[in-house]
Amino acid sequence: MVKKYGEKYHAIIDAAIKVIAENGYHHAQVTKIAREAQVADGTIYLYFKNKEDLLISLFRLKMTRFVEKVKQKVDLVHSVEEKLHQLIYMHFKQLAMDPHLAIVTQIELRQSNRNFRKEIGSTLKLYHLLIEDLIRFGIEEGKFHDDVDIRLMRQMIFGTLDETATSWVMKDMKYDLLALVEPVFSLLMNGLKRK
Repeated sequence: MVKKYGEKYHAIIDAAIKVIAENGYHHAQVTKIAREAQVADGTIYLYFKNKEDLLISLFRLKMTRFVEKVKQKVDLVHSVEEKLHQLIYMHFKQLAMDPHLAIVTQIELRQSNRNFRKEIGSTLKLYHLLIEDLIRFGIEEGKFHDDVDIRLMRQMIFGTLDETATSWVMKDMKYDLLALVEPVFSLLMNGLKRK
């Protein structure tokens, strides 16, 4: 199996996202993915063991990039308020800019088997650590309660962002996800803020 991350690899990943979003994971045949990527069926198996490996790989690649982009923007600002705002904004913006990826990450991944969910957990952990760092920074800055349970608060922040995005996808993306940045920011900031 070839593990080169060249044009064909990325074409297959992008094709898989589109085909899975349009057909669902269980109906996303390798033949359809190959056709969309404009490669032979067998080419997919040069890069991926099977369809599950392809789904895991696409999640790792896209989630790693997702976290990198969020981190870059969060690192550019200085106060914890700005950092939290950027985190929310970038989370929603990246999903709004790629509706197919939003469908795959918010709906299709949740229908996968337990082993698969375990595989993607390590990639998702990068994002969890970023959120935990933001919470610690807020505590050190004296803006957040110092007795806050960091792990629980991270679950609350991630859960709020995740559920908001999932609801948007489930409602066929009929409204502007970015319009929810301010209300979500106010909700989370008020819950974290030291009175």
